Amino acid sequence: MGASASSQLDEGKCTYIRGKTEAAIKNFSPFYSRQYSVAFCNHVRSEVEQQRDLTSQFLKSKPPLEPGTVLYEAELTQFAEDIKKWKERYVVVKNDFAVESYENKEAYQRGAAPKSRILPAGGKVLTSEDEYNLLSDRHFPDPLASNEKENAQPFVVLPKEYPVYLWQPFLRHAYFCFHEATDQKKFSALLSDCIRHLNHDYMKQTTFEAQAFLEALQFFRQEKGHYGSWEMITGDEIQILSNLVMEELLPTLQTDLLPKMKGKKNDRKRAWFGLLEEAYNLVQHQVSEGLSGLKEECRALTKGLEGTIRSDMDQIVNSKNFLTGKIKAMVAQPVEKSCAENVQPFLASILEELMGPVSSGFSEIRSLFEKEVDELNQSFQTTQDSAQLKERLDQLMNLPLDSVKMEACYVQVSPLQERLQDLKSRFRFPHVNLVVQRTQNYMQELMENAVFTFEQLLSPHLQGEASKTTVAIEKVKLRVLKQYDYDSSTIRKRIFQEALVQITLPTVQKALASTCKPVSGWVTPERPL
Repeated sequence: MGASASSQLDEGKCTYIRGKTEAAIKNFSPFYSRQYSVAFCNHVRSEVEQQRDLTSQFLKSKPPLEPGTVLYEAELTQFAEDIKKWKERYVVVKNDFAVESYENKEAYQRGAAPKSRILPAGGKVLTSEDEYNLLSDRHFPDPLASNEKENAQPFVVLPKEYPVYLWQPFLRHAYFCFHEATDQKKFSALLSDCIRHLNHDYMKQTTFEAQAFLEALQFFRQEKGHYGSWEMITGDEIQILSNLVMEELLPTLQTDLLPKMKGKKNDRKRAWFGLLEEAYNLVQHQVSEGLSGLKEECRALTKGLEGTIRSDMDQIVNSKNFLTGKIKAMVAQPVEKSCAENVQPFLASILEELMGPVSSGFSEIRSLFEKEVDELNQSFQTTQDSAQLKERLDQLMNLPLDSVKMEACYVQVSPLQERLQDLKSRFRFPHVNLVVQRTQNYMQELMENAVFTFEQLLSPHLQGEASKTTVAIEKVKLRVLKQYDYDSSTIRKRIFQEALVQITLPTVQKALASTCKPVSGWVTPERPL
């Protein structure tokens, strides 16, 4: 995969990027292989012992949407990067959260390939030119900026009044425009939903392979002295590992290539963003191949071990318990000392700051559900039209996917960004937005379960007399609200526990690093740039 004719990366730079990527995969491989074996062993043990999730909930879990379910489709104005012009495009977003753009609606309906396909993992949505310029400038360390007068020209000239900017760290940014503020609001809220899911859905996977990857990544970064959260754990495993490579590549690309860029500031910015995308695509291609080969090696190894693990499970469990006890005895005293000095004094204040916004978010979800059901019931009392009731019930089922209505609930959690600012210095926890987005995903999941449970409990009462149906709607609503309150309390406790561990654990890990650090060899590529 060499440099193309229009490439800004010559063969020497491509070779360096390949070498850097290959080194990262080689260095990551031992961590992944080790955690793969551990996760596989735990997976087999859970099968043998038939372990079950002990988490209890009252609301029924809504089944996942069918693959290919359309969440959004509309004709809008999009900046076409290939021809550097604004074009009317038919944009479709399905429940894989990719933003697909087609020439027109007819092209989409006949199954034509999309003109562009964007996975906005790790992205940020902005709706004003000033906000976008501030963010894009922050990620364009221009060496000529101090010698150049402020460029008054907009980065992209807007054809309509209401823009939506999609910023991504290593990909060209996407630009959309609307005539109406309501359309802008709907699309920007939807994009934010897509980003939240793409950032966190992979981390929610329960497969042992996903657990092995995330644990291996944690140990891999700890080996380099990086503890705690990492903002670039977004997307799937290929994107995450590619982000890690790009993070290491970025300083070299900035030093060697930015000073060589000519032209006005906006031209240099475009060239820089294009260069990053080109490098990122090159890295992703190689990471995909390398990770695929690594997985096949691990699968072959564990396939040969499965019989041994099953036959020796008792001995393995006893050995594991014995080793766990030895490790606990070794680290107990320094852990207790570190917690008493550096964690315990701050837990109450952190929890207090967490509780307000998180509880407000779940209260807002509850209020929205209750309001929508009350409006449904009032409408039916007026019309007594069963067909219309069914239509309103279908709308209620789609409430968790209504990005605009749900955003009013999600914003209740946003103050965490301000309230937990001091964590950046005290606990070196700069990525509060990860806690915010994870909480918002829990909120959406709970709303899904609430409307699904309401529909399931109400269904047997839909064929009776109108007066009895209205009574049933009220009774079912109150029952669902009680179940919601229980599940909401359970989930909030989980959020608080996860957040407290995520915020404070790195401090303890760093304190123990000198005595518990494993030995590992590293591959370092040559630097020909």
